[in-house]
Amino acid sequence: MKLQFFNTLGRQKQVFEAIAPHKAGMYTCGQTVYDYPHIGNMRTYLFEDFLKRILMYNSYEVTHIMNITDVGHLVSDADEGEDKMEKGSARTGKSVWEIADYYTKAFIDDVKLLNIIPATKYTKATDYIKEQIDMIKCLEDKGFTYITSDGVYFDTSKLSDYGKLAQIDVEGLEEGKRIEFSAEKRNKTDFALWKFSPKDTKRQMEWKSPWGIGFPGWHIECSAMSRKFLGDTFDIHCGGIDHIPIHHTNEIAQSEACTGKPFAHYWLHGAFLEEDDGKMSKSKGEFLCLKTLTDKGYSPLDYRYMCLGTHYRKRLLFSWDVLDSAKNSFNRLKQNIIRMKEENAPGKSGEQDRVNLYKSDFLESVNDDLNMPQALAVTWEVVRNTGISDKNKLELIYDFDRVLGLELKKFVDESRRGQISWAEFEIPDAPIKQGIPSEVLELINKRAEAKAAKNFKLADELRNKVRELGYVIIDKKGGVEVKEIKN
Repeated sequence: MKLQFFNTLGRQKQVFEAIAPHKAGMYTCGQTVYDYPHIGNMRTYLFEDFLKRILMYNSYEVTHIMNITDVGHLVSDADEGEDKMEKGSARTGKSVWEIADYYTKAFIDDVKLLNIIPATKYTKATDYIKEQIDMIKCLEDKGFTYITSDGVYFDTSKLSDYGKLAQIDVEGLEEGKRIEFSAEKRNKTDFALWKFSPKDTKRQMEWKSPWGIGFPGWHIECSAMSRKFLGDTFDIHCGGIDHIPIHHTNEIAQSEACTGKPFAHYWLHGAFLEEDDGKMSKSKGEFLCLKTLTDKGYSPLDYRYMCLGTHYRKRLLFSWDVLDSAKNSFNRLKQNIIRMKEENAPGKSGEQDRVNLYKSDFLESVNDDLNMPQALAVTWEVVRNTGISDKNKLELIYDFDRVLGLELKKFVDESRRGQISWAEFEIPDAPIKQGIPSEVLELINKRAEAKAAKNFKLADELRNKVRELGYVIIDKKGGVEVKEIKN
């Protein structure tokens, strides 16, 4: 299958056709570094990592630019309220520059822990103020701007297709529904390109400009920095679904108004990680960061495995039970592959055909709009197939892991050198193993994998099969207990 993505711009799957042969330019919206990233943020960066790995798996050379927002992102995501960096400074008592350095490092540390391939370049907004001012001048020269008492604004009425990404009904927008409406704005959807510093307050981050001392709006940084490193038009732009109606809509408007060219050809957006009461966000107060998980005994790769189980465009409801199921399934995968032998064994009848079929199935899964749950299912089919030698199984699994990113070869190598204790990866279900038929154990393992993939219908069916064989499954934290049904 040819590589295809669901393009938010047009709302349909499209075959990927790169601008340059065997090369892909990719821009992803990164972290606003005023606080620790929460695991909802990291789900977005994981989906983008799967995308990049799939491009590389298809032999594309990827140039990946990710911004680090250290100025201009206001708490409303629009043009009102406090700058998030200034807010972080007030909370901690540190300067905004110290805040930016500290939380940028925290973000990069989490990227490494989750085995996310680093961007080709991380671009800090404050390093490219000149480029942002130059783009605002471009828009001014072409008649797309006007000035109010608090800044320079983009006039969205001058762009006939404004809102095409989000499919915004501009005429039908109610004031306050999408953004705060200022009496000085000409249109509800107009947005700030440059904000003036308050006359009675000196900001920690401010610069001279042709329009007065101030700082750039949030949206202009991405347009300026992507243009500098990827050109006027590039292949892929990504982010969370919350960026569609405002941030990415405004990026398109200002970029295409300045250059007169399409901005990005493919737009991919990841759905939220949600808790029971809705989207995970910092504004709710307490939030889960990666350290919260590691402090509770989970590996960062347990979380990565959990994210593999749900398609990036579907909401993922976080719970400790779901993470437990993912951890247990991931541990079973590691237990299985560590027992495999790399020695050259005699080939089995039809083995190469099966190997080729699995390679084809895996490629078809990942090329179908990043269907990682199906790719994970193919990996498990390889593990269970008795018609393939261990050596070929390992080669297949290591090849698939170029996309999965679970560091499976590193785990196997370290365990065989004695650097990892086997007991560390044992699943806490030992009480069920003695005296339980292998047929029942196999069903129990399959049910655990179905739960990890949130296929609860299949999990219930497998529970019923176990019952038909005379055993009952009792779910417990960290594992299950199985008891024989006594007549």
